[in-house]
Amino acid sequence: QVQLVESGGGLVQPGGSLRLSCAASGSIFRINAMGWYRQAPGKQRELVATITSGGSTNYADSVKGRFTISRDNAKNTVYLQMNSLKPEDTAVYYCNADVIKALTYRNLEVWGQGTLVTVSS
Repeated sequence: QVQLVESGGGLVQPGGSLRLSCAASGSIFRINAMGWYRQAPGKQRELVATITSGGSTNYADSVKGRFTISRDNAKNTVYLQMNSLKPEDTAVYYCNADVIKALTYRNLEVWGQGTLVTVSS
């Protein structure tokens, strides 16, 4: 069993900053790409940022220059540093990992439970 647990969400004022964390645990052999997605009420889920095991990153245009994704491979953890937050960033943020399971070496797409980020004054 593999689990992803997000943390760090909450209420922040426009222009403020927040750092999300997502830790993977369980029977993991290797984690390839990890990413952050978000879904606001009435909107489709969208990609926020991804990062490969080697550290290559990709960002949605809406967050470029404001958000930074990083990871600690030793801790199986991915982070999302969010700066200059806007009300339109309000959403439930989900982390995702492409996992190769231990023993079976099968690929598994794993999602966290989500953490709510609210940007409001």
